[in-house]
Amino acid sequence: MNSIALAFMLLMGISMLVLPRRYALVPLLITVCYITLGQRFVIIGLDFTIFRIIILFGIVRLIIRKEYSLITLNTIDKTIVLWAVVCLITGALLDKTFGHLIHRLGQVYNALGVYFLFRANVRNLDDILRLTKIISVIILPLTIALLIEKATGRNIFYIFGGVPEITMIRGGRLRCQGPFAHPIMAGTFGATLMPLFVGLWFSNTKAKFNAFVGFICATIITLVSSASGPVMTYLAGIIGLSVWFFSKYMKAIRWGLLITIITLHFFMKAPIWFLIGRLGFLIGGTGWHRSELIDAAIKHINEWWLIGTTYTAHWLPFSVLINPDMTDITNHYILEGVYGGLPRMLLFITIIVVGFKGIGYSIESLKDESFAIRFMPWTIGTALFAHVVAFISVAYFDQLVVMWYLLLAIISTISNMPHTVTAKMSDS
Repeated sequence: MNSIALAFMLLMGISMLVLPRRYALVPLLITVCYITLGQRFVIIGLDFTIFRIIILFGIVRLIIRKEYSLITLNTIDKTIVLWAVVCLITGALLDKTFGHLIHRLGQVYNALGVYFLFRANVRNLDDILRLTKIISVIILPLTIALLIEKATGRNIFYIFGGVPEITMIRGGRLRCQGPFAHPIMAGTFGATLMPLFVGLWFSNTKAKFNAFVGFICATIITLVSSASGPVMTYLAGIIGLSVWFFSKYMKAIRWGLLITIITLHFFMKAPIWFLIGRLGFLIGGTGWHRSELIDAAIKHINEWWLIGTTYTAHWLPFSVLINPDMTDITNHYILEGVYGGLPRMLLFITIIVVGFKGIGYSIESLKDESFAIRFMPWTIGTALFAHVVAFISVAYFDQLVVMWYLLLAIISTISNMPHTVTAKMSDS
């Protein structure tokens, strides 16, 4: 850890402890956007990146201020806790080495630490709107840094390690990544934030400038990554927002999509998931790899369905450099299965399903409220849909997981919201 990162960590940590609740999450969000995973402490095999240390400061804050006492566990909370328990159990059964145990404990620490830190501090509509406004400010300098990277071909975040100094190029296009571990992660970060800024625009008359800046920044971050996955995720967000006009017919739309997918699967020469490869061919990228990966996972399901597997190198004709026993798992659903079998994969999908149900319940309960209040949960649901699409083409493995658990915490809050709608969003 260099001196700049150390000073940054201390400043963010102290800020996490002393800031009022409405700004308590700012240090963690700043850390996500401006520090790479290259800055870390390793103590007796325990790997503490800066964002993990800031989470620790956040946990201390929850204990000192007893903010945890305000959390009432609901279905989403319990499902996430159950998923974490299954992560540990399947991990212990799959690989009994100390290093693997530490890796699983790190995953659970990230998930539960971030999720409940956000749950304790995001309690109502005012908190959601304020947090979205704050994010629009935080990502503005990040966007400028990525534009500089696009213009110069050099990543200024390389001074923190963990990312290359020279921006990678594919197909003649610079793939900017900033502090994220990969350009796809950076692009996905922007694409999944976009719907929230649309919700802010319509829900808060005093925050339209923030909403506009946030929307532009999210769009730029998506585009400068020059990756097809984030572009598809962004388009999924646009489609999700547009479907609002047909929200009364959602049941028919869902059944129609399901029937269409099943019909295509039986009438196409190749399985339905090979459409991903065709889309990749049209817009650029490696969609063919995603299709082949899904096909390989299904063919080899007998190897991983129970508790996962530690060897997938034979699934595809290439493996990853950091672990030659594993092929490049660029699908988060499959990664859940590889790490913990069908139990972990199905619980992960259950989290998503419960999230959508919570959003649907919230929208239905708010049907007599103003458009501003009703539309905000829809945009949050659209952000969830964007993540669902992103998971097909990328497995989250860096600080992007913080934004995933932030969204789940927001969804948990709005699931309870119909009972406590007191915020006047237009005056927030």
